[in-house]
Amino acid sequence: MTNDAILTQLDYAVTQSALAQLDKVKANTEGFDYVEKHLIALHDQLKSHLSFVALSSTQDYFKIKNEAKGEEMIAEVNEIIAKWSEKYKIAINKVDGKDTYYVIGYK
Repeated sequence: MTNDAILTQLDYAVTQSALAQLDKVKANTEGFDYVEKHLIALHDQLKSHLSFVALSSTQDYFKIKNEAKGEEMIAEVNEIIAKWSEKYKIAINKVDGKDTYYVIGYK
């Protein structure tokens, strides 16, 4: 998938700064070619739960942001993320005190 397509799939405008940021994230994500297709599918699955995959503004990683409303829905989204990580063997790191995860790469 091209960089333009990845940004579009993740609901970003294709700009020079977004493309440069994506290049850094791709280089920092172990096994990106494997992770990419599963990341886009997760993003699509999370949309209905008010959650999404995005480029981190502070780290050179993709982040998974759980913005679901209500304890039950937040727990459900965290479960979806955990199962996704386990099923596809993708390493994630949870941000302390937040329902946000960094995608490190293929395990």
